[in-house]
Parts: sequence; structure tokens; C-alpha cells
Amino acid sequence: MNTLSIRGLSKSFHRHLRQDASTIQVLRGVDLDLEQGTCTALTGASGSGKTSLLRCVWRTYRPTDGTITLRTPGRELDLARADDQTVLSARRSVMSSVTQFLDVIPRVPAVDLVASRGTTHEGARDLLRRVGLPEELADQPPATFSGGQKQLVNIAMGLAAPGRLLLLDEITASLDRARRSDIRAVLRHYKDAGVTMLAVVHDSDALGPLVDRVVELRDGKVLTA
Repeated sequence: MNTLSIRGLSKSFHRHLRQDASTIQVLRGVDLDLEQGTCTALTGASGSGKTSLLRCVWRTYRPTDGTITLRTPGRELDLARADDQTVLSARRSVMSSVTQFLDVIPRVPAVDLVASRGTTHEGARDLLRRVGLPEELADQPPATFSGGQKQLVNIAMGLAAPGRLLLLDEITASLDRARRSDIRAVLRHYKDAGVTMLAVVHDSDALGPLVDRVVELRDGKVLTA
């Protein structure tokens, strides 16, 4: 069964600050299916539309046209047309997202940040350990962490309750080889449990054998699917 089906997805932005009020189209009729329990890697040059596609699925961006059908037991939800409250409910229950940047309340310990995303403190500590954060940092706020350590907290927050669909945006870009291996092991656990993943990567090998299919975007269109 497909967890996510995208049909005719388009997204345009209006450049209101320009005198000519021009329009830029970043996605052009994207069709894409994600089977349950698979990992699909999105590749392509900068500006090809990879992150915009993720943001449309997460509904940071409202699509200009098309449908984004998320299937859960007994229900189908079109994320392109759903109202904001329905989208927020889906984010809490059946979707999760990990970006490249950590944006959290200052002075809150890492373990509390992860626990706030839907797991116990014991589960949060275990997850932080599994992604490779030194144990002595779990009770410290991430403000003084290195860039890579902040990203580990960010990843743990996104994985605390991944639901059925997990969106990943260049999550290993700032990590060394050992930490990347840790992250792949954690993601493998969730994938084996049936979580579907859509991952933006610049290097198609970044997630290694986790990837079932590579989809290339160019000028907002799918070249390989």
C-alpha cells in the first residue's frame, strides 16, 4: 500500500517586491508514490525543488495545484487541501519532520526537548544515546553544543514519534562518518517497523542501503521515479 501519493503537484511564488510582480514556479506537475516502509531519496541540483517538495508535504507551503494523499488506517487525507487544524493534527499523530537546523527554546535540556515530542524521558535518553550524543550532554541545553551535536538533538526530536511518514531534509550533512552510521542504524529500526521515509540528499549514498529508490528533480520536475 502507498503511504503517500502525489499527483500533479505544482508550487509557484509571486515576487511581490519586484516592480514586474513576476512569478517563479518551483514545482511543475510532480507525480510520486511512496510505498509503506520504504525510503525514497530526493536528489538534484540546488534550486531543483527538493526542499520545496518536502515543505509542500509538511504543509509549510500550500501547493498551488495538485494533490498529496496521505493514507492512514481507515482514512485518506489530502494534505494539499486540508485546513490548518487538520494538518497540525496529522503532524502530531502520523507525520514527523527533521530539518537541517535546530530551533528550540533556550536553556531547555536536550532530554526534555526530545521527551516533549512524544516519548518518555527514559526513551528520550535512549534515543539520544542511539543517535550518538555523548551521555553527559543529555541534561544540558543545546545552546553550547557543536553544530553536529545540535543536529543529533534535532534528529532525536524528529524520531521521538515518527508516525507513518518521516520527512528528512539533509539530516546527515553536518555529521561525521561514525555519527552517520549511528543515524542509519536508528532509521533502519523505524523503517523495519513500517515507517515510510522521504529524504532530501545531495549525495545519494548519504543514507546508504536504507534507500530503496532515488528520485531526481530538475527544474521542479521528476526525472526518475
